[in-house]
Amino acid sequence: MAERKLNLTDLKPAQPRKDRKRVGRGPGSGKGRYAGRGIKGQKSRSGSHKMRAGFEGGQMPIYMRIGKLRGSTSKDAMPVGPFRTHTVHVNIRDLERFAAGDEVTPESLVEKGLLKNTKIDVKLLGTGEISTKLTIRLHAISASAREKIIEAGGTIDLLREPKERKVRHHAAKPEAAEEPELQEAGGQDYATPNKQFAMAGGVNKQSGKGHKEEVRDVVSQNKIFSFADAKAEELVI
Repeated sequence: MAERKLNLTDLKPAQPRKDRKRVGRGPGSGKGRYAGRGIKGQKSRSGSHKMRAGFEGGQMPIYMRIGKLRGSTSKDAMPVGPFRTHTVHVNIRDLERFAAGDEVTPESLVEKGLLKNTKIDVKLLGTGEISTKLTIRLHAISASAREKIIEAGGTIDLLREPKERKVRHHAAKPEAAEEPELQEAGGQDYATPNKQFAMAGGVNKQSGKGHKEEVRDVVSQNKIFSFADAKAEELVI
């Protein structure tokens, strides 16, 4: 039997072809009348599926409801982020990818995939442990990271001089002088500091009495003590 020649009708797509959705062709099509968009509403209108990202139908969007950090948000201004620093942080635990004797530079960190680029200064932090001997050539390093690098036998060569921290000196507050107690020759305490305050126009916190009442009590108390002293002198004579 002779072989049948290939014809155009024998060609089939690599995967089944899916018919496009034909809307508005009557209720029998399943996509008639409202064309699958429902009745009214924003998503039933034309252009409703071209809303920008973050649009929430007119209500206050989430990126405007949450709080913002202070300062400018431009890339050339002060950096905005959880730490607000001018450096990129790299921890000691990330240096495990380097072999002993390697140099740790911003360029080598990019090659190892620890940094995206070298546009921003790099600071080494002390999170983690290290046992390999490395040569650190970065812009800044923390005190804990410095100790761990030196203990491992490595060397540090900063690309930028560290900034000196300004130490604020607070003036010492003068100590409050003790209030002298008023006493007479007999040794009786006629006017305590609390009563002196009441005599000056205040109110005694313990008794709740005002200025006039405190003065009256002090005067009467002084008279009693002076009368007692006089009687004591007469008995002695």
